Amino acid sequence: MTDEADDKERHSVAIEAELITDPEEKARREARNTLRQYDEIQELVEYWLHPEREFRLRPSNILHLHRVALEEIHPLAGTFRPGPVEIHGSQHEPPNAGLVAELVEDMCDYVNDNFIERSALHLSSYVLWRMNWIHAFADGNGRTARAVSYFVLCMRVGYWVPGEPTIPEMISRNKTPYYKALEAADKSVTAPGTFDLSELEGMQEDLLAKQLLNIHGAAKDGGA
Repeated sequence: MTDEADDKERHSVAIEAELITDPEEKARREARNTLRQYDEIQELVEYWLHPEREFRLRPSNILHLHRVALEEIHPLAGTFRPGPVEIHGSQHEPPNAGLVAELVEDMCDYVNDNFIERSALHLSSYVLWRMNWIHAFADGNGRTARAVSYFVLCMRVGYWVPGEPTIPEMISRNKTPYYKALEAADKSVTAPGTFDLSELEGMQEDLLAKQLLNIHGAAKDGGA
């Protein structure tokens, strides 16, 4: 799920020097951390689905998933960016670093306040868009946004959504529709609090259908 591998892609310009300069070693650690992050999402879902616990999306959840993704790769793993960041391949200019913590809290509040009234696809799409818009980290923004979005999707439907490849994996393999949908959401903001996530929601709905259809295919084929 690397999102800084191709100059033609949207990618963050890191503020601090990375801990690893060898591309092959970095790729290996990113692959390892991606698997660990996947396991961490499952553990979070299992923890918060306990009937005695009331789920609320918290900045600490987000920082934890970011730390897992960037552990031993970047010195700012698990922390918000301390300065400005640019997104190559995008016209969006992320907000000032001093606003990041507040904006992440506002994003969490939106999810928590609308958790019952809004659909799983809407809430997960909102997180996917808003985290990319805030660009809260020096590196690993895309990976973390996709992870948190899937976490919220599972929590809203009330169980771990099965099937492989998952929505985050499919987005990572073909980012063009993802970038297009993010840009459409960015352009839809005409005033504070106004946004249109229909393209993101449609993209995620299609990917969710593919993910679940793969289960049907595996069950139908069996061991044949």
